[in-house]
Amino acid sequence: MNNANLLGRLTRDVEVNHLQNGTAVARFTLAVNRKFKNKQTGEYDADFINCTAFGKPAEIISQYVTKGQQLAVSGEIRTGSYENKEGRTIYTTEVNVQDFTFVSGQQGNQNQGYQQQAAPQQANPIEQQGEQINIHGDDLPF
Repeated sequence: MNNANLLGRLTRDVEVNHLQNGTAVARFTLAVNRKFKNKQTGEYDADFINCTAFGKPAEIISQYVTKGQQLAVSGEIRTGSYENKEGRTIYTTEVNVQDFTFVSGQQGNQNQGYQQQAAPQQANPIEQQGEQINIHGDDLPF
């Protein structure tokens, strides 16, 4: 079973691109605190996990989450490799996001709600703040 569950803060704004078929691809990095404090510094160390979302999840995440905000994601760990300009093989690891949950507003203001930006007749995913948003396999390009 390949399943990763992460809770962290975005280290930068979400980067969105589109595939040739128009499918949105969102890339972002989550800073995920480790369970124990560093003995030397007394601070929690963090791991920086690269994440990728496709389709509707990519659009929603990129529209409503910005640098510093918390996001919970579930997905599969994917590994890959490529050759850099110097001809060396670079290995990559990322989480392919399948489900996500909005956890908080801006850093330091965790209880602030989101402002509705969609037309009133459209379903607003932010109204589900703090709840699981189900993404079906039909929403993913693979």
